[in-house]
Amino acid sequence: MVHLSRWKVILLAVTLVLGLLFSYANALSPAQREALPGWLPKPTLNLGLDLQGGSYLLLQVDVEAMREKRLQNLSEDARQVLSEAQIGVAGIARDGNGVVVTVSSPDQTNAAVDALRRLLSTGVGLVSDRTVNRVGDNRVRYAYTDQALSQMGPTAVEQSIEVVRRRIDSLGTREPSITRQGADRIVVQAPGESDPTQLERVIGQTAQLTFQMVDVENSLQEALAGAVPPDAEVLFGEDGTPYLVKRRVIVSGENLVDASVTTDQNNRPAIGFRFDGQGARRFGETTAANIGKPFAIILDGKVISAPRINSAITGGQGIIEGSFTIASASELVNLLNGGSLPAPLTVEERRSVTASLGADAVRAGQLATLIAFIGVLVFMVLSYGLLFGGISVVALLMNGLLIIAAMSLTGATLTLPGIAGLILTLAMAVDANVLIFERMRDEANAGRSPIAAMDAGFNRAMVTIVDANLTTILAALIMFWFGAGPVRGFAWTLSIGVVTSVFTAVLVTQVLLAFWFRVARPKKLPIAS
Repeated sequence: MVHLSRWKVILLAVTLVLGLLFSYANALSPAQREALPGWLPKPTLNLGLDLQGGSYLLLQVDVEAMREKRLQNLSEDARQVLSEAQIGVAGIARDGNGVVVTVSSPDQTNAAVDALRRLLSTGVGLVSDRTVNRVGDNRVRYAYTDQALSQMGPTAVEQSIEVVRRRIDSLGTREPSITRQGADRIVVQAPGESDPTQLERVIGQTAQLTFQMVDVENSLQEALAGAVPPDAEVLFGEDGTPYLVKRRVIVSGENLVDASVTTDQNNRPAIGFRFDGQGARRFGETTAANIGKPFAIILDGKVISAPRINSAITGGQGIIEGSFTIASASELVNLLNGGSLPAPLTVEERRSVTASLGADAVRAGQLATLIAFIGVLVFMVLSYGLLFGGISVVALLMNGLLIIAAMSLTGATLTLPGIAGLILTLAMAVDANVLIFERMRDEANAGRSPIAAMDAGFNRAMVTIVDANLTTILAALIMFWFGAGPVRGFAWTLSIGVVTSVFTAVLVTQVLLAFWFRVARPKKLPIAS
């Protein structure tokens, strides 16, 4: 195994060049990186919150508020579908995880059941999350199943994580860490985000956009006095103007394909929108049937504007006018494009890590790594002499270079636990050299020739090296799969380090020892006792 094969030399040279190519940018300042030619790769290590500084938020998902909203929607769905079917409704009352509809005429109860069951239609092979049952001569129960109600919480948390991720990405924050904590909490770590107030504002806004008709048949003054029609609600504009709005949603943000910053006819900032096919059709049908009437554009329960429909809007696109600035319009566009939160978020805890604290952590990590490296260097030189110990140290330096290159190339985030994984990797890297050198020493002491002792050292130690590193990488993968935040940072660094350690401890050592043997032609190995 110590023969100087050409492919080994080529592989080592190519690996060294790639390692330098994908890691050199870490030694340059941002200005120097910008001045480099565009064809050169410029990946760098992403520093985590504990090293770079940034913002930390602990968010609570208000699952109960979301469930209450869903149950309220059941009432509106039932009222709307029965009205379209021309079935009289005497009343709709809440009942556990659903509603009970009282039909005016018992003769129409079966028709009401059939009408409500049309709301349960699902795709082929899918099971509806709601049920419809007749519970009396003129009463029908329309409710969520117990399973659907129990799944609302976990589903809302997962959806919230994705929405939060998209919103933070729109801020340009690199490598945010967004993880679930417990049943209904989300931990957000945004390295480099110096303004936690902006982060909180962008994350916390629900951004539920709806288009609803303004109720012009009933009196707004009577509604403000308390006589609100069952199919309407009173909402207020940003300037405090009250509106009586139909509860039925014509089109919602779920049908929004794209939002962008534009200008209105007076050259003021506005928001352009475009619906998908279903949203465009529903919007076109509604506007065609309500020419001359106003409709409300509502964001998170506030009326942004209530323009009058002058003609059918069939293109599925338009603009939202309001008192926007360029900054506020851009922020709202990012929210709308990121999607609406399925449930409100409340901030349970907020922390910020300053850049100075992050710099202190970086210096501490660098010092710890340097001390670990010097300790390994001293141990290897004292144990195996300047030649063999020096070769193991060269392999160790290349190992560190490859780790930095791999993490830079993959965009991995380096945290303090990651530095701990890096230090552990240094110790594990020389462990392979120790196994190889000890086997060589035993063979040389047994009277075998230098070439035979070196061959035996590599051949017989490889099984142990592979076994030890395989179990380590399996443990690291398990930590990465099931862990979160710092645990995953440690596991990722350790996984990369295991692969590079085996490569450098075996191949680099082989090639360097083969060069030495070809030049020196020793009669005895320097490590033999």
